[in-house]
Amino acid sequence: MTDPAAWAEHLRDEPPVLVTGAAGFIGMHVAERLLEAGLAVVGFDNVNDYYDVRLKRARLERLSGRPGFRFIEGDLADARALGAAFDAAGAPRRVIHLAAQAGVRHSLTNPGAYADSNLTGFLNVLEACRAAAPAHLVYASSSSVYGGNARLPLSPRDGVDHPVSLYAATKKANELMAHAYSHLYALPATGLRFFTVYGPWGRPDMAYWSFAEAIMAGRTLELYNMGEVSRDFTYVDDVVESLLRLAPLAPAPDPGFDRMNPDPARSWAPHRVYNIGRAEPAPVRALVAALEAELGRKAEVRLVPAQPGDVAATAADVADLERATGFVPQVTLAEGVRRFARWWTDWTVRAG
Repeated sequence: MTDPAAWAEHLRDEPPVLVTGAAGFIGMHVAERLLEAGLAVVGFDNVNDYYDVRLKRARLERLSGRPGFRFIEGDLADARALGAAFDAAGAPRRVIHLAAQAGVRHSLTNPGAYADSNLTGFLNVLEACRAAAPAHLVYASSSSVYGGNARLPLSPRDGVDHPVSLYAATKKANELMAHAYSHLYALPATGLRFFTVYGPWGRPDMAYWSFAEAIMAGRTLELYNMGEVSRDFTYVDDVVESLLRLAPLAPAPDPGFDRMNPDPARSWAPHRVYNIGRAEPAPVRALVAALEAELGRKAEVRLVPAQPGDVAATAADVADLERATGFVPQVTLAEGVRRFARWWTDWTVRAG
């Protein structure tokens, strides 16, 4: 049952879907798609000030106007607040965990925020799932877990033992923690390694947003690693489609798992990991060119050295995603930037 519409029909008599990070970029889009399909959603988020709170509140306004949505504000590190969200969802059968402290560079200066949200917070999610016993926990991981691995494309079967940022280390820790709970408590869990997600309602700390601001303000934008950077830019609608197609596919134990030659993407436990990417990496210079074309202005560019925690290139191997769901991300960088630029131009006018 890989068609989201069929999944929605199947879930109409179930408790609401619990979506953590509902005020976030991907979380809002996921919740919106679920609501559009006629499903009830309980959203959970702490609405922190890591970036403009007005943007987060505006996302929530889009959701709160739809029938079937209930929002609970609280912090992942507060087990009682998270428990209230689980209670509000009535022991949810589906938990989509997208809340986290994001950002590679922020982790260099505020490491405690990552311990609180991504480690303690994720442990609280797992403990709540242990008590509620949902049919499936889908949680956000990141392509950052691949760290120093330079063999492209990056495969879920590659090792992820050399993270180059604390953020990446917390995401790898999440995968290990989820696997342990899958093994110990038979919790079906799927980790999604997102590759550079972008699009409308996105995050101001991401390059595509800061580049747009710099271009329109006539400021010089910096290209790290002397401009020699490429990313597997993945449009948010493709990310949501991938997630919704995987969500009904709760993993089962693999009886053929070879413990003498373990596959990092599979397990004897009901736990799986997938890449979610466009599988067509592009140089960051191409992102700048696309923004220039859509915004109608040339960028002033300065080449600077690589920053701590950065990697030179990412590219996703999505063969497992395609085999499981019949879907791979479709939106080209040019089209995705066009949609983002139209939304962003409107948002900057409304936000002042």
